[in-house]
Amino acid sequence: MRIDLHCHSTASDGTDTPAELVRNAAAAGLDVVALTDHDTTRGYGEALAALPEGLTLVTGAELSCRVGGVSMHMLAYLFDPEEPALLAERELVRDDRVPRARGMVARLQELGVPVTWEQVARIAGDGSVGRPHVATALVELGVVPSVDAAFTTDWLADGGRAHVEKHETDPFEAIRLVKGAGGVTVFAHPGASKRGHTVPESAIAEMAAAGLDGIEVDHMDHDERTRVRLRGLAAELGLLTTGSSDYHGSRKTVTLGEYTTDPEVYGEITRRATGAFPVPGTGGI
Repeated sequence: MRIDLHCHSTASDGTDTPAELVRNAAAAGLDVVALTDHDTTRGYGEALAALPEGLTLVTGAELSCRVGGVSMHMLAYLFDPEEPALLAERELVRDDRVPRARGMVARLQELGVPVTWEQVARIAGDGSVGRPHVATALVELGVVPSVDAAFTTDWLADGGRAHVEKHETDPFEAIRLVKGAGGVTVFAHPGASKRGHTVPESAIAEMAAAGLDGIEVDHMDHDERTRVRLRGLAAELGLLTTGSSDYHGSRKTVTLGEYTTDPEVYGEITRRATGAFPVPGTGGI
């Protein structure tokens, strides 16, 4: 089985619609794909309606969190999307995205960049607006050569000249909320140091004690040394280890299925979940 447990669509900051994402996942030879848009489940319906035969969809989300002043992302799988407490927290985070993006546009303008809110809004479309949309605007304007190049302290990285903070959930609260909604939690790309400061291993140990299920190890932003270190940490803490592409369509160079999750780990994730269950495709529309 080929299993990719971290993908984004136009419901947040990917460039494939949810329907295109599942079709492309099937074409890439995946058996299982997870839809994990940022702080939203809005893409579920379209993805499920288009799900090709032979492909299984895992529903999820990537939750924006912060601990000790460091931003981090928590992948949540197979939770009940209508559970009131988790839904309210996701809406709180999502509602803060627009004023935050407007703030980044204002800071860029102060730095002499001719970006406009209308440009960023056009790029975001119906998705949950975020830094990748602002970064894409910088690429369009020729300020930076790629989206990744915008995520530096010169521009949009944490602490960068145009960075603006947003509401982010305490990860211990996120674990509690996701568990309460029957879901499973995995710390996304915990060693991605090129994105900025990373969460210390002591905090990951505290999360494990609080019920964190796993950490994402095989990821484009982890070199081999980081992966070895994270596997050792996971073994020490009794955490599952996953691998995923963090696919964003044309917004990133990584391809669907470039990194995958072991079928036994996937099986354990599905066994732990009670809020929702993987959906096998029946042909789509």
